[in-house]
Amino acid sequence: MKYNPINNQLFIKNRAKFTAQMKPKSIAVFNSNDIFTTGADSTLPFEQHRDIFYLSGADQEESILLLFPDAIDPKHREILFLTETNQHIAIWYGAKYSKEEAAKVSGIKTIYWLSEFDKVFYDLMTEADTIYFNTNEHYRQAEELESREDRFIKMCKAKYPAHKWEKSNQILQQLRGVKEPEEIEIIQHACDITNKGFRRILPFVKPGIMEYEIEAEFMHEFLKNRSDGFAYTPIIASGYSACVLHYIENNKECKDGDMLLLDVGAKYANYSSDMTRTIPVNGRFSDRQKAVYNAVLRVKNAATKMLAPGVLWAEYQKEVGKLMSSELLGLGLIDKADIQNEDPNWPAYKKYFMHGTSHHMGLDTHDYGALKTPMKANMVFTVEPGIYIPEENMGIRIEDDVVVQKTGEPFNLMRDIPIEIEEIEDLMNS
Repeated sequence: MKYNPINNQLFIKNRAKFTAQMKPKSIAVFNSNDIFTTGADSTLPFEQHRDIFYLSGADQEESILLLFPDAIDPKHREILFLTETNQHIAIWYGAKYSKEEAAKVSGIKTIYWLSEFDKVFYDLMTEADTIYFNTNEHYRQAEELESREDRFIKMCKAKYPAHKWEKSNQILQQLRGVKEPEEIEIIQHACDITNKGFRRILPFVKPGIMEYEIEAEFMHEFLKNRSDGFAYTPIIASGYSACVLHYIENNKECKDGDMLLLDVGAKYANYSSDMTRTIPVNGRFSDRQKAVYNAVLRVKNAATKMLAPGVLWAEYQKEVGKLMSSELLGLGLIDKADIQNEDPNWPAYKKYFMHGTSHHMGLDTHDYGALKTPMKANMVFTVEPGIYIPEENMGIRIEDDVVVQKTGEPFNLMRDIPIEIEEIEDLMNS
């Protein structure tokens, strides 16, 4: 890992919060992600499953975390299972965690090798009534491959049919949505690295440059600052491409007079940042570009102020829609008749702003967190309105990451990233 060590008190706290919500005589198990092959002997870089990382800090493949608060033997109330390192692994791939290193990273005292899992698990299941399965129930999940968790669940249902089962996800959705101070500090660090990347590319962008060259500049700056790289596939979209919400080809020339939408974020210690800025390729906004940009910025600023404890996400989105409708009227993109005759299920503003305004952000870019219940302090949300005008070859989105506060306005983790027209123009022409 490139990132600096994280104090294991974060993971100790996270486990305590989780186990406090487990039923009596129950076991919860969390598996690492698989390593995925690309063919022949090549694999994709390993990405740790965020749930096991959240609860243990273990950032290594084939790890298993077992939590059993009511275990008869106190040493079996928290167990981390790891691949046993050896000289061959050390020479070819680098040494894995020792038991001492794993204990230091996680704060877990009992570390077993993975080869011992079946025996230990069977013994503990004789003491337990219930097992918590860690299914992916994120509202945007799109799993197509069978995961280690899936295979583990199949095994348990076949081998231990008399046990009851519960879902870890319902607990994790609540816990991971509200960040600990240490988590907010890590996300802030990821945002600060993103800030450095954005400031690096502002004087670099000019007509004739390729989108992938800009992507390379971001990556250079991210890696130089101990980032793991991009938190998600970056969007470097000039001209009409900015109207394609998930444009990721990043292979076109940036042309004079076009706007350039940059949706990028650095990842640090497995935590995401998520920034969008839109800048003029030639370094100067036209009057029309200024008008649309400032409309989006006004919506973003007003929407940010709405995020507070007790607010419902669905109601918040409706209020943002009203703000956007007003701005689109002012820009001449819709008229009053469009609003009067709109379909309530697809309001008139959706023609030019068709996505949501905010999502949870943290270990995942679209992080776990409750959306149907009232917001709470220390939730981290994006705020990302946009206006997309294909007929004008222009899409403008502006996005910051903010922390909901107990009182007052949210704290903007991207407060230092240039956002005003004058500052962007000055930096692009410096």
